[in-house]
Amino acid sequence: MTGFVLDLATFRPGMDRTEEEAAASDVGLLQPEWREQVRGTFVIEQSGARVTVRGSVQSRAHLECVRCLREFDLPLEVPMVIYAERTGSTSREEQDQLERDDHMLFHDGRRLDLREAVREALLLELPITPYCREDCPGLCPSCGAELSLGPCGCTPQADD
Repeated sequence: MTGFVLDLATFRPGMDRTEEEAAASDVGLLQPEWREQVRGTFVIEQSGARVTVRGSVQSRAHLECVRCLREFDLPLEVPMVIYAERTGSTSREEQDQLERDDHMLFHDGRRLDLREAVREALLLELPITPYCREDCPGLCPSCGAELSLGPCGCTPQADD
């Protein structure tokens, strides 16, 4: 199978492990922010029609610092727990509600598609205001010089 679309028949009943890898675009993450592969390590538990997936996904996001406007790479590792059940085990209405509320995924008995869950997990881990480092001094408000390279030539002005 392709990365993050699990072939349930290849896993032993009970508990098994898998490592998955795919291009960022394969899970719906766009360039240029996502230039690296997405990797996942999971423990798969199968009990009848129910499947539990526990593990984490890793990738690196290419962002711009909101203080100094420098580009930087932010490594991400996101823990994931996914519960899935075979389609048809509940009513269609109940299935739609569970999927909409992100409580459970559904599979066809052969394949379990984790791509959307992986995409959402990585996007939710991105900071709203990314900094290249916590103590980034940013840019001078007067001349625009990058203060991480040293003080600029501006004279300090008293606030009104």
